[in-house]
Amino acid sequence: MARKATGKSEPKSRSSSTKKSGSGTRAVARPASGAGGGSRSQDNMGDAFIKLLQSPLVAELVAVAATAALAALAEQGFTSGSEASRGKRAGKAVKAAGKAAAAAVGRRLANELEEIREAAKESRAGAKA
Repeated sequence: MARKATGKSEPKSRSSSTKKSGSGTRAVARPASGAGGGSRSQDNMGDAFIKLLQSPLVAELVAVAATAALAALAEQGFTSGSEASRGKRAGKAVKAAGKAAAAAVGRRLANELEEIREAAKESRAGAKA
């Protein structure tokens, strides 16, 4: 579940209250103890995850997975028969669709990584020349 964005910049528990002693030492800022510590990094992780989900690569992987799953379901076929045998076939078809989707995503990611490696080699070769 995503958190709602608010207009507040920081929670009150992170106020930077300073204490000064009479001997002329530096002021020390200390966050208040309790909940709220580390929430900023979690917000950053949430934003990064949302950006990842919105990336073209993830959209393409979802499309590849859906296409492979539909192909596997169509390959199994559904014909008339008893309820028990139809349920077993449906279960097997869904399992095969999941495996096909995972395999398709794996192949697509492997291709993407190989393209990145080739581009990196070409850029290194171009930089040396």
